[in-house]
Amino acid sequence: QVQLVESGGGLVQAGGSLRLSCAASGSNLLFGAMGWYRQAPGKQRELVASITSGGSRNYADSVRDRFTISRDNGENTVYLQMTSLKSEDTAVYYCAADLSSMAVLRGRAGYWGQGTQVTVSS
Repeated sequence: QVQLVESGGGLVQAGGSLRLSCAASGSNLLFGAMGWYRQAPGKQRELVASITSGGSRNYADSVRDRFTISRDNGENTVYLQMTSLKSEDTAVYYCAADLSSMAVLRGRAGYWGQGTQVTVSS
């Protein structure tokens, strides 16, 4: 059974940095895409960033110049390096993965992590 295990969330001051990690276990399949979603209180879940097995990346406009997504296909792990964090980045961040890259992009990934809290203090 596939599990996505996230780490790296926490409390950080505005302007600081965090790196989120998500490791997939329980499958030797190569995911078509892995990515990160986030949901803040009272807001809809939104795609933050995604990356395909071939290295194609997508970013939300609000994070494009501050966040970097990367992937280690051999380890089936995806990372999100977050810099210049703002209070607006405060949310629960969820890792997502699927054999279908389109499923990840559309928020219909077959596998999800349990979420990790990122809190940016002013």
